[in-house]
Amino acid sequence: MSFALRLLRSFEGATGTIILVLLAMTALVAPLLFPGDPLAIVGEPLIAPFTDAALPLGTDRLGRNVLAELAHGAQASLLVGMGAAAAALVIGTVIGTIAGFAGGLVDEALMRVTDAFQIVPNFLLALAFVSTIGPSMPIVILAIALGAWADPARLMRAQVLSIRERDYVQSARAIGMHPLEIAFRQILPNALPPVLALAAIIVAAAILTEAALSFLGLGDPNIVTWGSMIAEGRNVLRSAAFLSVIPGIGLLVTVLGVYLLGEGINRAMATRRQAP
Repeated sequence: MSFALRLLRSFEGATGTIILVLLAMTALVAPLLFPGDPLAIVGEPLIAPFTDAALPLGTDRLGRNVLAELAHGAQASLLVGMGAAAAALVIGTVIGTIAGFAGGLVDEALMRVTDAFQIVPNFLLALAFVSTIGPSMPIVILAIALGAWADPARLMRAQVLSIRERDYVQSARAIGMHPLEIAFRQILPNALPPVLALAAIIVAAAILTEAALSFLGLGDPNIVTWGSMIAEGRNVLRSAAFLSVIPGIGLLVTVLGVYLLGEGINRAMATRRQAP
């Protein structure tokens, strides 16, 4: 049975896949369904949801279309989550592979740097980085990745340490293969799967971190995000709670979908290992 079938046969994998596919489709078609600037004023302010057929989810304090903002905000959430996870995994994988394979002083130095990044809470590191350099989408992605690469690095190092003395690695050394080639062509592919399992956790954490930064006014001001929508709605929370509740539900569903997909992937991988 293929990995995809094993994934979709589990409740977690199927549910997470459906949620994220729908989210991805929403992000892709957002420019077609809502062309133009999603931050443009389109009607009277604070129109309640389901009272105007042209504006199904109503408008915010400035008269902007909440549904358009929600759809375009999905793009920002997916971009930040996937971009930060990819950057964190690349950085952590490279550092962990080098540390585990080289050993000695190189391993010690890289692990002390890793410890330094793990000491600082991820959100505080991202907050300080964005506050210092300035809010923009690439800076936010980099800031989140800088706080997330340490765990993949430690896991990769542990995997490499358990693999580097195996027979095929010794054979590669015996035929004169370059150490970097051994590390990244022979060891890395076999050590990578457990590290990739962290991707779902990093994506979910990145989406929440970006929302928190946007809520504090440190997101990209030129891009609509769910965090900035929640922040916008807090000023009228008593009279128009839907402005914060709607993007909050979107954030919750997205993180839940990522978590369920991660659980489904873990179950599918466990099933493959148990198969005869």
